[in-house]
Amino acid sequence: MNKNVFHILVVDDDDRIRELVKQYLEENHFLVTTAKDVVEAKKKIEIIKFDILVLDIMMPGESGLSLTKYLKKNNSTPIILLTAKGEIQDRIKGLELGADDYLGKPFEPKELLLRIKNILSKTKMFEIPEEVYVGNTLVNLKKLNVKRNNETIKINPQEKKILEKMLGSPGRIFSREEIGKIIKISKERTIDVMITRLRQKIESQPKNPKYLQTIRGSGYVLWIE
Repeated sequence: MNKNVFHILVVDDDDRIRELVKQYLEENHFLVTTAKDVVEAKKKIEIIKFDILVLDIMMPGESGLSLTKYLKKNNSTPIILLTAKGEIQDRIKGLELGADDYLGKPFEPKELLLRIKNILSKTKMFEIPEEVYVGNTLVNLKKLNVKRNNETIKINPQEKKILEKMLGSPGRIFSREEIGKIIKISKERTIDVMITRLRQKIESQPKNPKYLQTIRGSGYVLWIE
């Protein structure tokens, strides 16, 4: 298995939800294993080291809350709980037991994806290969260039440092202060200009960025599909 691929276990007794989530996450470059109940999930957890668990609370037999309590005794794997809409007490109980996040049903697969990326950005660093795609742009940090539409564009050492940090934690928001420390620049305006230049190099539509985005009031984030 590619060491840069994260492995997710999805546990839900609803066949349709399991397959929908599996398909969507695989399309977004995750390795996905599924289980229909807690018994099956425990068997797979015993033999596979997962990077994150997506766990439904309400299932026949043992509940997702029970599995969360069991796992958090000696397992640090992050857990996202899927809860029935309006079941506030289940959400509170799950967080008390150590769950890292929750998502109410019904939900949009993209929201689950964003929550997964957010947790992974805080708990794990993506290992950056020599070449990595950001959309249709191929970034090569070693050669200090990006390739897009058969055009090779050079990046400078400061741009490399920014990309290196952001590619290492996709989905994590970097404040201007953090970026300033990375490139040893304190002026926010200069940082904004550098981000704008990076967008011009990696985005097909720099004025409407899809990957290197501004989070108003917080900073910048880089998404990888």
